[in-house]
Amino acid sequence: MSAMLPSGASLYDRVQRVIPPIEWPTFLDDIDAILELKQQRNAVVLAHNYQTPEIFHCVADIVGDSLALARKAMAVEADVIVLAGVHFMAETAKLLNPEKTVLIPDLKAGCSLADSITAADVRLLRQRYPGVPIITYVNTSVEVKAESDICCTSGNAKVVVESLGVSQVIMLPDEYLAQNIAAQTDVEIIAWKGHCEVHERFTPADIRQLREDHPGVTVLAHPECPPEVVAEADFSGSTAAMSDYVGSQKPPRVVLMTECSMSDNVAVEHPDVEFIRPCNLCPHTKRITLANIRSALEQNRHEVRIEPEIVGRARLAVERMLAL
Repeated sequence: MSAMLPSGASLYDRVQRVIPPIEWPTFLDDIDAILELKQQRNAVVLAHNYQTPEIFHCVADIVGDSLALARKAMAVEADVIVLAGVHFMAETAKLLNPEKTVLIPDLKAGCSLADSITAADVRLLRQRYPGVPIITYVNTSVEVKAESDICCTSGNAKVVVESLGVSQVIMLPDEYLAQNIAAQTDVEIIAWKGHCEVHERFTPADIRQLREDHPGVTVLAHPECPPEVVAEADFSGSTAAMSDYVGSQKPPRVVLMTECSMSDNVAVEHPDVEFIRPCNLCPHTKRITLANIRSALEQNRHEVRIEPEIVGRARLAVERMLAL
């Protein structure tokens, strides 16, 4: 291995608070191989906030929420992008980097929200609500994006809704995100019935129990949670907003009502904050591992391809969002 490359062993200081020493040696071979393969192939790894710490802090080059990954993907100069996330994120990276090779380490890394709606559903909504703009959450397939007017993320949804200058919009597919944004704006929002299988399971009773068990805890909730959960929380925002909140407010004790690995990844940066960790696991993001990131780089799998006839329309919906 080149002397210029960091070694897996030297990276342990970053994650020692969240990865037990007994587990660390099991990651070293894959980490070292990935670091070398990235250099050999001029590749970068983009990792969502829900990836495990050994991916997020040790092999990823670009990290963040869906919006951050979408923006940063546009500036990538590498030949190969490995998306450590779920399939719709890899599709978005390919839309914004059509000349690059984009790999998803596991084709089954899907999303309950993306699975909740089809392009045919969107076309039927246009017939039912003629002239009403359709805002599609990035947690959707490229085919659904191609049928939409503009995309949004949980971090910019309110801005997108109000940017259109209309009194009524359709927001797809997350019902709870739509309801939570509707509570913040005068724009009428027509929602779909999709839900995130991670966030829909949190309840107000969970928060009340947390406050009883951990006096003084600050509760941060993702806007994909049900509105009654958001109402019980101290703050609601995207994964990036939650991370920023911890960094700026420094709550002594905090709980993040979102996917499990988010707390571990934020905790690495804030050793002075106590993280309470009741969380829900996303089975899709956890399909991404060091081993299949390594295999993706070694075997060029699985390359993301998008049907040419929908590329332009889908990219336009994403670019309209990024232009705001």
